[in-house]
Amino acid sequence: MSLPPLVAPAEELTVDEVKRYSRHLIIPDVGMTGQKRLKNARVLCVGAGGLGSPALLYLAAAGVGTLGIIDFDVVDESNLQRQIIHGQSDVGRPKAESARDSIREINPYVNVVLHQERLDSDNAMEIFAQYDLIVDGTDNFATRYLVNDACVLLGKPYVWGSIYRFDGQASVFWAEYGPCYRCLYPEPPPPGMVPSCAEGGVLGVLCASIGSIQVNEAIKVIAGIGEPLVGRLIIYDALEMSYRTVRVRKDPECAVCGKNPTITGLIDYEEFCGAVSEDAQRAASGSTITAAELKAMLDNEEKIFLVDVREPNEYEIVSIPGSVLIPKEKFLNGSALEQLPQDRRIVLHCKSGARSAECLAVVKNAGFSDAVHVGGGVLAWVSQVDPSLPVY
Repeated sequence: MSLPPLVAPAEELTVDEVKRYSRHLIIPDVGMTGQKRLKNARVLCVGAGGLGSPALLYLAAAGVGTLGIIDFDVVDESNLQRQIIHGQSDVGRPKAESARDSIREINPYVNVVLHQERLDSDNAMEIFAQYDLIVDGTDNFATRYLVNDACVLLGKPYVWGSIYRFDGQASVFWAEYGPCYRCLYPEPPPPGMVPSCAEGGVLGVLCASIGSIQVNEAIKVIAGIGEPLVGRLIIYDALEMSYRTVRVRKDPECAVCGKNPTITGLIDYEEFCGAVSEDAQRAASGSTITAAELKAMLDNEEKIFLVDVREPNEYEIVSIPGSVLIPKEKFLNGSALEQLPQDRRIVLHCKSGARSAECLAVVKNAGFSDAVHVGGGVLAWVSQVDPSLPVY
């Protein structure tokens, strides 16, 4: 459905701006008025990572007058495969500052506002209130629900995108005209059920595909042109090169945008989504060892059975010496239990500790009461024990 323009037009475009945006200006649907709306728009991008990189670059190139960036992370070399707003010389720099400098190279007429802090329930409303539209470039469920709820409470349109391996999704959630994110996903998936990009990987160019869709939708909403993805979810498969669209209906019983909302303020989203399940938290309590403690066990030749619960392709990248690969899925379906010896202490690890905690719960429930897992996983091993190994 067509929607009214989100932003009033600026008073004028300068001669230099007319030159810069001439290819927009000759499109009848955009024209001078549409470009003036973009100039007057204030857009916040949550995250300057995989989705935020192409989104920020194209929003800047399009002439959005004010771009806010909220990101507290620093550039890591592993980011450069997909986070094209950063370069080799930016490694170690704050992502927000690196992104700002790239934006200035793309378009010096854009006002860039940095929010170098973690987005949470205490600051989201204050930050979001300064902007007309929110573009979400995050990769975790807790932040997505936080962004959604803040946008609903403030009446802001929320341009959402999601990526994983070769698959991407995008939509526009705007409770005034259609469903919100909670209408599509009322509850988060069980902790550990959906791997993050850091665990499962993502094709770098997929970020550009979904990020550019997000910018396309933002431009349409700001200028009031075309039919934004309000009430529609677009699903992209990069391997099959296929797009399909699914209708999303507003849920009258939605907890935040329904007729009788039960969420009228921001909540604790980490608790709502849960980093790991309650079973895993109970299992890990008192049964978590450090990488240094694991090293001591190995040096002392203690009778342990060290199990790596990651995926085979992760094991190929880097592994702890002496570990046996048994992927997490085999613990969840029970088939791993027959491979565990009864006469040795079971020690589990993954990349960072979340997956091994889930597996630890299974192992303890099966009677291996002295089993433990390595807090921080392979990353902690590389950091604390053997820095010569690669990280990913």
